[in-house]
Amino acid sequence: MLVNRRKFVTLAAATLAAPAAFAATRPIKAVAFDGFPITDPRPVFAKVEELFPGKGHALSEAWRTRLFEYTWLRTLGGRYVDFWHVTEQSLIFAAKASGVGLAADQRDALMQAWLGLKAWPDVAPALNELKAAGIRMAFLANLTAPMLDAVVKNSGLEGFFEPHLSTDKVRAFKPDPRAYQMGPEAFKLAKEEIAFAAFAGWDAAGAKWFGYPTFWVNRAHTPVEQLDAVPDGVGSGMADLVKFVLG
Repeated sequence: MLVNRRKFVTLAAATLAAPAAFAATRPIKAVAFDGFPITDPRPVFAKVEELFPGKGHALSEAWRTRLFEYTWLRTLGGRYVDFWHVTEQSLIFAAKASGVGLAADQRDALMQAWLGLKAWPDVAPALNELKAAGIRMAFLANLTAPMLDAVVKNSGLEGFFEPHLSTDKVRAFKPDPRAYQMGPEAFKLAKEEIAFAAFAGWDAAGAKWFGYPTFWVNRAHTPVEQLDAVPDGVGSGMADLVKFVLG
């Protein structure tokens, strides 16, 4: 269910000590997307279960957790490597930590699964509506450009997005402000004119800290992170994002 900007901030104020209010001082002219409001990652984790029956869920959870921990640690430590390599390194660690024997061919199969991903079913109609309204769009994501190119090609989404804003350009993963700053620089717009579409709660918080009008595509229905940063809107899918952007 869509919660509009004003209502969501009002509700969140009851639960957070210092919520950030949304002030629509400028119309939204562009949307910067995290990778996963667009990209459906579930086939990767289905592949994990296929390769390791009965152990797939635990391994997937360990992999997901370590993957993002590595992005944060590498950014804090100034030891950047791209998301593809972080994904592989975190998989190797997660397998060892979970007591799963990961053969080289299994590792390669799981990594290649990332290049076979497609968009969520609700993406194309939403992008068509945003494009028709004159809204500019680009990915602003931790994923590498080849990973983003793959989902665009696999899903027939050519023509919607401006050049990818991969964190490879600044060698710092989100929520580092250097990553979010790519949006205003690429679009040549004020950050208040760019809506950020987040998939993870921590990314919604990071975008809000930066100053974007932030919409959380909360497909997993998880709670708001307790980081003193409330997204300006939240919904379970792309249709909700369209309503937020177009008002």
